[in-house]
Amino acid sequence: MINARVVLQRFPAGGPRGSWPAEDFARRCRLEGQPAEVVMDLATDAFLVIVREAMPEPVA
Repeated sequence: MINARVVLQRFPAGGPRGSWPAEDFARRCRLEGQPAEVVMDLATDAFLVIVREAMPEPVA
């Protein structure tokens, strides 16, 4: 199995002090049953809310 990531939402890393919009969004997704998590995309300086999905490996 290959783990693929689906980006649900992007949030800029420079949010107001004490504000965690990516974490808040991920929490709402988890309450709705999606196994959402927050990761940092260093290339774009953004927080991504993602869901990991298992995909079958391609047959050669």
